[in-house]
Amino acid sequence: MKNVVDQNGLDEAIIVALGSNLAGPYTSREALLEAALVAFPAEGLQVTHRSGWWTSAAWPDASAPPFLNGVVLVDAAHDASAVLSALHRIEASFGRDREVANSPRTLDLDLIAYGRQVISGGLTVPHPRAHERLFVMGPLAEIAPGWRHPVSGELAVRLADAAKVGRDARP
Repeated sequence: MKNVVDQNGLDEAIIVALGSNLAGPYTSREALLEAALVAFPAEGLQVTHRSGWWTSAAWPDASAPPFLNGVVLVDAAHDASAVLSALHRIEASFGRDREVANSPRTLDLDLIAYGRQVISGGLTVPHPRAHERLFVMGPLAEIAPGWRHPVSGELAVRLADAAKVGRDARP
């Protein structure tokens, strides 16, 4: 399923970033992330495309365990708010603790974009900092190099080149 997205599908793409730096009860972070993807359909999220897994130092605390990250495109019959709620339910089922911001975590699921929509308020889409992070833009550029940021209009591949955070991220 690690194929490149046809340009025609990108305007409606729902993009989700996945990350983990604690394997929890799983044998590895990769096994945990794969299990998380298996949980998506039960929440009404059909994965249509996925990147490979990328490694990077933890951010903002590089002394924490390193991260494994990836990006998926999903189809959903839900609005953006419902997709985010579904992602939070999946995180919780994998032991995600949200009490301390940016702390080590079993599973981090971020709604990066919901088609071309720009939403602000309680939910902000596109994700306000994803374009600055190579560990998000790199995997996205891998599967959707022609995706354009809904606000800046920049291509994913260019955003990956310009990302300032997580410059050590590698496939």
